[in-house]
Amino acid sequence: MPTLTYVVAGARPNFMKIAAVLHELRKYPDVFTPRVVHTGQHYDYALSQVFLKQLGIGAPDYFLNVGSGSHAFQTGQVLMAFEKLIMEERPNLVIVVGDINSTLAAALAAVKCGVTVAHVEAGLRSFDMTMPEEINRLLTDRISHYLFVSEPSGMDNLKNEGCDMSHAHLVGNVMIDTLTRHITEIRAMVLPQTLSSVKTGTYAVCTLHRPSNVDDKESLTRAMDVIAHAARRVDTLLFAAHPRTVKNIAAFGLQNRIDSHNVKIVEPLGYFEFIHLVDNAKFVLTDSGGIQEETTWLGVPCITLRESTERPLTCASGTNTVTGLEVQKVSIASDAAMRFMRSEHKPPTLWDGCAVLRILDVLC
Repeated sequence: MPTLTYVVAGARPNFMKIAAVLHELRKYPDVFTPRVVHTGQHYDYALSQVFLKQLGIGAPDYFLNVGSGSHAFQTGQVLMAFEKLIMEERPNLVIVVGDINSTLAAALAAVKCGVTVAHVEAGLRSFDMTMPEEINRLLTDRISHYLFVSEPSGMDNLKNEGCDMSHAHLVGNVMIDTLTRHITEIRAMVLPQTLSSVKTGTYAVCTLHRPSNVDDKESLTRAMDVIAHAARRVDTLLFAAHPRTVKNIAAFGLQNRIDSHNVKIVEPLGYFEFIHLVDNAKFVLTDSGGIQEETTWLGVPCITLRESTERPLTCASGTNTVTGLEVQKVSIASDAAMRFMRSEHKPPTLWDGCAVLRILDVLC
């Protein structure tokens, strides 16, 4: 009897991770019966369905339709809806990825119902307990039966926390599995007409979405100043702004902070379009965790607009610099980015497109 396996996702970075997992699970129908559970934490088309289509995930088998809300609301809604689903179908295995509210809630519901849980991307730590994601990581790792780790720091963190290391497996990065699988078609694609004027190596890309950066007027003001400063190094800075970020820029009256500079706000992009832009950029500014990884594999300099990172391997690889929202640090990092030699960069060991194969070796 095949193992009925729920693969849970709820937000943009989750889709890139589950795509690789599903691609392999579906090759073995007599071993696994995978079912996609989309919690609906990201429900905007540009942040959700476009990724399901591009990455070959297809329509989810179950859509929990949670939507937006506070951390407690989202976590509670997923917990209740997912528990109900588990009780109806009784899966053998639940695979959760990353560190969003859906990750913790699904893992908790599964464990409470006696279902085995595998956490993909376990062990990452920023050591910043003000980050909701850090709380989700810690608790999810604590209750999961399988811990699949993307970089060596994750194994060290789990060991230091007293984890039973027989449950922990260093397998590599499943997000990079998806990237390597699609990189040829990404590089061959033609950008939308609205972006056709940008030339390879003459622009930078920026994303900004974390509440600590965009939901507070003072922080968002500093972020806009940093972005405008970094834009001076390039012909154009393409700001792929999260809908909430755009809303707050207008609400706080900050549009003038970037209007006088060569910053262009672009609509949220599909996975292929966004990676194509990043791959051809001079450098990237972001507060995203996943983009730190993608730029590291691609060999594109990344400036992380946070005070810490849970992915130290990206810094050790020489592509990522953590600056926070300090203009001087961003200035130094952007100068270094302009001198960066991609031809001399090598991706980290185990970020080789085979992480899911290592996961299946353990699960089987």
